[in-house]
Amino acid sequence: MSDKKMIRVRDVMHSAHLEVDGLTTVADALKLMRQESAHALIIKKRDDNDEYGLVLVSDIAKKVLAVNKAPERVNVYEIMSKPVLSVRPDMQVRYCARMFNQFGLTLAPVIDSAGEILGLVNYDDLVLRGLALE
Repeated sequence: MSDKKMIRVRDVMHSAHLEVDGLTTVADALKLMRQESAHALIIKKRDDNDEYGLVLVSDIAKKVLAVNKAPERVNVYEIMSKPVLSVRPDMQVRYCARMFNQFGLTLAPVIDSAGEILGLVNYDDLVLRGLALE
């Protein structure tokens, strides 16, 4: 057996994250993202039967900037990915990295068993923080 420490997603994730309502305009979302130095937004559930959404900076570039839409006239719900694939906080980082690879993810919310968002994890976290902890 190996003496390696088991590194979990909770060990490397960022607990700071931004949650906004789906009706937020892209212009307002960009202001908030700049303020908080964020590269992603979690779109809140409308009710208990809904799912979280996700907007990345790349979504804004592809779905607003590249097609010449006015950011103040587009709501984030129009460009979000939903439902979002999430990871559990107790998942091993190697399985999280495999999941990212299999599904083409670059970032995922970390959601606990109660359905609450604890933070975000991305490839940088998995590699730079995860491997550094071993």
